Amino acid sequence: MPAGAHELVVVANRLPVDISLDDEGRMSWTRAPGGLVTALSPVMRRSRGAWVGWGGSPDLEVDPFDADGLHLVPVPLTACDVEGFYEGFANDTLWPLYHDVITPPTYHRQWWDAYRRVNDRYARAAAEQVAHGGTVWVHDYQLQLVPARLRELRPDVRIGFFCHIPFPPLELFAQLPWRRQVVDGLLGADLLGFQRPGDAGNFVRAVRRLTDLTTHGLLITAGDREVRAGSFPISIDSHAFDELARTPAVAARAREIRSELGDPEVVLLGVDRLDYTKGIRHRLKAYGELLADGRLSPAETTLVQVASPSRENVGAYMQLRDEVELLVGRINGDFGQVGHTPVQYLHQSYGMEEMAALYLAADVMLVTALRDGMNLVAKEYVAARSDDRGALVLSEFTGAADELRGALLVNPHDIDGLKDAITYGARIDGREARKRMRRLRRRVLGHDVSAWSAEFLAALRADAATVLGGGSLQSAQYPRTGGEQLPSPRSEGGVGARSDAAAGVESDDMAAVEAGQPAPPLDGDTAAADRRGRSDD
Repeated sequence: MPAGAHELVVVANRLPVDISLDDEGRMSWTRAPGGLVTALSPVMRRSRGAWVGWGGSPDLEVDPFDADGLHLVPVPLTACDVEGFYEGFANDTLWPLYHDVITPPTYHRQWWDAYRRVNDRYARAAAEQVAHGGTVWVHDYQLQLVPARLRELRPDVRIGFFCHIPFPPLELFAQLPWRRQVVDGLLGADLLGFQRPGDAGNFVRAVRRLTDLTTHGLLITAGDREVRAGSFPISIDSHAFDELARTPAVAARAREIRSELGDPEVVLLGVDRLDYTKGIRHRLKAYGELLADGRLSPAETTLVQVASPSRENVGAYMQLRDEVELLVGRINGDFGQVGHTPVQYLHQSYGMEEMAALYLAADVMLVTALRDGMNLVAKEYVAARSDDRGALVLSEFTGAADELRGALLVNPHDIDGLKDAITYGARIDGREARKRMRRLRRRVLGHDVSAWSAEFLAALRADAATVLGGGSLQSAQYPRTGGEQLPSPRSEGGVGARSDAAAGVESDDMAAVEAGQPAPPLDGDTAAADRRGRSDD
């Protein structure tokens, strides 16, 4: 295939703009803000970069065009593609499988066929754009087959892949009927980036169990190539968020929000996509029990829960919305008073200014995800708190928990522990709150999304032998995370202390991978059929 003109090509499920046509067939677009766009736009402009992705509307074919200094290459998807590839295989098979099967994944062969077909389309579009010897950076679980297909088309280019969501343990990944094809697809890359060291370890274990390739630590030998895996925790445009939150308009809006809530003593805040991985039901359950127990006053406490609409055509999301709204109704019915409701439920999306104001208005931020690749909301809350006030209750099952050690870490499945953490955060001593928040802000402001993208691209372009240096790839090259572990305010298993069991498992797993020990055995090939999941095939 002939080379294109762009030294750097980003391939993502979506373009950084939403495209639409009016009744007369004229195209228009609106920018879709996001951390990835912010991080990559400057380097793409310098590199004459191109962005390959879907424009957001089915059955719409648009020629490549330039916008905001970027060359955008729309990949057309039919309504059938959206149903099978995006809503089906990506969001009803891979998403639940990669998030600890919190809800059972569904396996349909026709969805897999759509996934292969659409991935091939993205790979061809990228191959047409990238210059000879250029770099292609593929993003996320929707496009795991693109690296291998792209390598077939353009063996001259460097290929990186970053997985924004967790990569599951082998025992769960093995459920996937097309597990080997996905591994082979990813191995087309030169560098595979994951959010946490445990995710990178999970992938290498899958390679060792499902292929006959040789691995050494996080290095995989695939024929005459070497494929590297590593952790690159993503961040946000933290300085921009910090500056936004310092503006007088945002500060005034934060005061206005508290006034509109009736100036309660304590404002709790949850901000999530309405997704079953976010632990919204666990959070509401804990909050309702705290009100019932009298540990928080219904008259002096308000929980603001922002639940942005998400994947509303997927059955599991429809059911979740019903369950969440039933819980909210029960709490407000049991504990509400005239002029005051204990839960302010907002099934809406908001702009950055309103979000910054909400963060400033909140005394305690609740991030109770059951599984999350990173959770950027936690980092946004920290970036917004230039006043060094507020407390962050953070699930240990988020990637952010590896970095944000000043947070109050919790296991969201432990409702009693979650209740203790919320109460502790609501009554935290001002001096301790400042100490914790300063530690959090040093990390979030010290490693922003631009640093993340620069680190990944530098590693992708580095010579593998130089990077290895004879030792662990993780320790030799990539940024390490984490900080001082804060003492737990509870005597055992409590707030502020990461679960020993969770920490131990991850540590042991990584040690096994780096030591080159055999992959954990599966319970035979029939084991996959016994695990959670359902199939119509």
